[in-house]
Amino acid sequence: MRLSDVEANKDIPVERNTTSLDEEGSARGDSPPPHNYSKARLIALVATVTGAAFLNTLGVQAAVIVLPTIGHDLGIPDSRQQWIVSAYSLTFGCFLLFFGRLADVYGKKLIFILGSIWLTVVSIVIPFVSNEITFDVLRGLQGLGAAANVPTAIGILGVTFSPGKAKNYAFTCYGAGAPMGSIFGNILGGVVAEYVSWKWVFWILAILCALVSVAGQFIIPEPSSTEHGYGLKSSVDWIGGTLITIGLLALMFALTEGNVVGWNEPWISALIVVSVVLVILFVIWQWYLEHKTTKRPLMKVSIWNNMRFSSAMIIMALFFASFNNFLIFATYFYQEYLGLSVIQTTLRFVPTGVTGVLVAFVTAQILSRIRGSYILMFGTLCVGIACLLFAVPISTNTTYWAYGFPAMCLSVFGADTLYPCLTLFTAQSLPHEDQAMGGGLINAVGQVGRSIGLAIGTAVEVAVIARQKNMDTSTVGTTDLELRDSAMLDGLRAAQWLSSGFALAACLVAGFAFRHAGKVGHKH
Repeated sequence: MRLSDVEANKDIPVERNTTSLDEEGSARGDSPPPHNYSKARLIALVATVTGAAFLNTLGVQAAVIVLPTIGHDLGIPDSRQQWIVSAYSLTFGCFLLFFGRLADVYGKKLIFILGSIWLTVVSIVIPFVSNEITFDVLRGLQGLGAAANVPTAIGILGVTFSPGKAKNYAFTCYGAGAPMGSIFGNILGGVVAEYVSWKWVFWILAILCALVSVAGQFIIPEPSSTEHGYGLKSSVDWIGGTLITIGLLALMFALTEGNVVGWNEPWISALIVVSVVLVILFVIWQWYLEHKTTKRPLMKVSIWNNMRFSSAMIIMALFFASFNNFLIFATYFYQEYLGLSVIQTTLRFVPTGVTGVLVAFVTAQILSRIRGSYILMFGTLCVGIACLLFAVPISTNTTYWAYGFPAMCLSVFGADTLYPCLTLFTAQSLPHEDQAMGGGLINAVGQVGRSIGLAIGTAVEVAVIARQKNMDTSTVGTTDLELRDSAMLDGLRAAQWLSSGFALAACLVAGFAFRHAGKVGHKH
């Protein structure tokens, strides 16, 4: 059995008026579009939609680097500067699923281009803002654009390529877009912070988004007639979209603020309870639409009956928690513990970008040659080892090349093998009319895992520092710790131990759930 089998007749109840997966992994009743595109156009198509993932992480990482400068110019206190990044991540993570469904209904090309144009316009406007509230609001609006084109990009690849080497290369290149965006975001932010105004981060982003918008208009193929067969407004589950979006907003807002204001604040607990209730209501509503009506739900609950699909989402959440924490706490180690400058820290992350390009080519080859379980276990173990290299008590005077360099390379080995494997599996597990929704789902799961993992990791770090300093956890964030403070180091190492645990848990899930699976990129 191959990795992309979903055994629809056994595991996933399918309504008579819906489609199911055939032996080729395609939806019955919605055949793939004819592959009469030239090789050059297909390459240009992959490059264009990969731009969505690239620009998403580039914008986030560049903003992180110039965050202190923005805070200084706009008079934003340190305690609230996190919202320069969090406002974007909040709307991005919470609207992924909703925009994914809109793309499946109204056309993937349309939503992709509109999202890219929206990003272009908002990125142009942001530098002209001179107050904190408006700046944060615009950053949130910027996240909406990314939420529109990131899942849609996966959907476009899913319906354009049939299973085989071309599809493997397409998804691998897309998977490499995010880590490449991260490293170039660090470089862009570092150069801008050093030599020009922070405003150029957003103007450069706007220029690149405009190029993607234009390229998308001319390169992305028009939707097939079968895709537009779902283009009725009644096909959009507006109630479900509202429930899941507000639920995720409440959850991620609470997780973001919990470590800032303290977990004992009543409104934090209340928001988490509200978010859980809304998500439960969303699931109940989706089940009702799927089984009791002829209306199309935002997400079929029955897809979760398949153990491998559910396990893939769990792996995605655990992996994002581990990988994201590794990058963040490694940054804290270099900047806050060692006291390195932005440029010095950025240079230490350069190997992630270089390695990412090399691994992308290798991954495209192994997807059709190596069992999916081995790829997933390898990816999670690589990230787990990277975390361990920053967790074990290696002398901080040890050269970067002895543990920092291999950790950076291993982290991207993990990310650029696991992410393409999971996104390809998700694409092949869903019918063509659900491709963008699937892209939104897997990215939304990753964002939730990222938020939960960072919240727990920060809580662990703060708890260790508070215990060693004999202070209350609520005062740790307002206390200036000296460079090379032993309590800070122990806190950062504890957080990396936790991150390694997330990766190990993901490895165990992959080994168990996919133990009998075949090759995810195999052409049937």
